[in-house]
Amino acid sequence: METLQQDIGYNFRNEALLVEALTHPSLAYETPSESSDNQRLEFLGDAVLQLVLTNDLFERFPEFPEGQLTKLRSRLVSTSALEEYALNINLGDHILLGKGEEKSGGRERTGILADAFEALIGAIYLDSDYEKAKSFIFLCCKNKMNRVVSDPIEKNPKGELQEILQSISKEAPKYRVISESGPDHERVFVTEVFWDNLVLGEGTGKSKKESESIAASVAINNQLWL
Repeated sequence: METLQQDIGYNFRNEALLVEALTHPSLAYETPSESSDNQRLEFLGDAVLQLVLTNDLFERFPEFPEGQLTKLRSRLVSTSALEEYALNINLGDHILLGKGEEKSGGRERTGILADAFEALIGAIYLDSDYEKAKSFIFLCCKNKMNRVVSDPIEKNPKGELQEILQSISKEAPKYRVISESGPDHERVFVTEVFWDNLVLGEGTGKSKKESESIAASVAINNQLWL
């Protein structure tokens, strides 16, 4: 844990908070009398992360409407983005896992890394204050934020849709071809995208890739998950 504190540039006054942030529910389940898992801290850390990034985007892009700001924030708080932040500080090396989760490769699992990163934010916030938590977030998110700020208009509808939805839930959108017609040299594909048992959009294209991209664009415009 000393190594992790050195890597993030923050030393805990109450190291019990750090232990709690790193404790996956699988270990807490195996040793209930000794460990509290990181789910409550994850809940708190998620709120702090959202506030810090929302405020930063609000100030950076005074000309952007609410919808565009929401899309930018979604790219910064998606599960894949949280995994990137966790990997940047080698957080997986320090997570406390149950034996079964350890054997199944839990240290490299996206959801576990994302949850632990948010829990670590919550722990820093409780151990110090909002400003220290903000500094930690900016340290870890700097590269991703620079990419988003330099390219604020997402050109990949499938990627944008996935980041939006994974900022709400760990479930990723899925695509399925519902019809295919025309001669071999002029095929037409119709694809629908669905998520959480909800069909979000449908697209038609000359390839599966094109039809999926159009379906994602339709889904983003429809926003049926709201």
